[in-house]
Amino acid sequence: MSLKAIGARWFASMVARKTQKWADSPIACQNQVFQGLVQKAKDTQFGKDHSFYQIKSHQDFVKNVPIRDYEALKPYVEEIIKGSENILWPGKPLYFAKTSGTTSGAKYIPITQESIKHQVEASRNAILNYIHETSNTNFVNGKMIFLQGSPVLEEKGGIKFGRLSGISAHYVPTYLQKNRLPSWETNCIEDWETKVDKIVEETEGQNMTVIAGIPSWVQMYFEKLQRKTGKKVGELFKNFQLFIYGGVNYEPYRAKFEKLMGRKVDSIELFPASEGFFAYQNSQKEPGMLLLLNSGIFYEFIRADDFFSETPERLSLKEVELHVDYALIISTNAGLWAYNIGDTVRFICLKPYKIIVSGRIKHFISAFGEHVIAKEVEEALKLAVDQSDAVVNEFTVAPQTAPKEGELPFHEWFIEFEKTPMDMIQFHRDIDESMEIQNSFYFVLID
Repeated sequence: MSLKAIGARWFASMVARKTQKWADSPIACQNQVFQGLVQKAKDTQFGKDHSFYQIKSHQDFVKNVPIRDYEALKPYVEEIIKGSENILWPGKPLYFAKTSGTTSGAKYIPITQESIKHQVEASRNAILNYIHETSNTNFVNGKMIFLQGSPVLEEKGGIKFGRLSGISAHYVPTYLQKNRLPSWETNCIEDWETKVDKIVEETEGQNMTVIAGIPSWVQMYFEKLQRKTGKKVGELFKNFQLFIYGGVNYEPYRAKFEKLMGRKVDSIELFPASEGFFAYQNSQKEPGMLLLLNSGIFYEFIRADDFFSETPERLSLKEVELHVDYALIISTNAGLWAYNIGDTVRFICLKPYKIIVSGRIKHFISAFGEHVIAKEVEEALKLAVDQSDAVVNEFTVAPQTAPKEGELPFHEWFIEFEKTPMDMIQFHRDIDESMEIQNSFYFVLID
């Protein structure tokens, strides 16, 4: 065993003990995070505007700080861009993570010294947790690729900004630099097609052991590798052992990836965002991701079916229930306060608190009172694929509210098949039956 492998096991054991400590005291941990955030920000402009000095409890916070999205946060961000300090968080952010918004155009999400530290630690700890659970360190001496945005950063109001993955590229630990691909020059290529072609060229003959990225990005990389070499990814990279992903639900595409890889590979699911790193998969034996309660983020939850009511109830961690879909609301050490990130989560375990991402609050079909969420759609499609010979590339679902005369309204599924199921009628039936089982409103309405 190499020195790096020995060091990784020792470090993994230490991180696992620390994780277990806060996971065993989840409510106390969240209370401590909450009090620390409010106390630290009480003298900021936002803290003064919302009377943070009066806030002693979650109930006080709910009264003083309304739920907001980026549009409501934008005036504060614009003040920071103008050069003001102590607006959302003491001092000024280190970065803005630039993301696209549906109503706001570009969104600039602040990242502070405190929050980037937790982002980096969470990425590292996800891998160390895997090592601790499996004792597998064979991959640490191989090459690792992290498919990400360009690390070239611009400036706005004296603050550097770029994609979160590009910002994160500046924080790769020194001990991984020699193992990391692609090269810095390739990583800086803006055009994605050109960049992936160059990555294929740089990695084709390497001992790749870890591959990470958003599934759609990795799929393009795998397909280009296969076209160039004529080999499955698992054959080309014989020591490829770990696939790390996040950003979208992987399950509907798992069969496609396993076909491209040619064999099964361990995987770790992450739940990172520009607004914070919320959870990671902490077990290869059990489903779900461990909610990170000690990372400078205070969580609130609103039942998805109550979210669009006039006064939705805001729940703290101790009030959540299993198998209920909640809109995720966060307050962070980057200066986001009661911020709706747009994702919905579902708790599948409360000891420790483990979640799955069940969809987007805007990806919520209820044209006829059916209250269908993205997770139900994804699970129904996965079941139909698993019970057939179909292979799916992409899909979407939308309500058809103006059908032809004489027809009732319905949900219209648009599916791009790489391989069409032999029995399309049964495929359709499997989707409907799964939707009926998962969603009682759907069951009633379809009959």
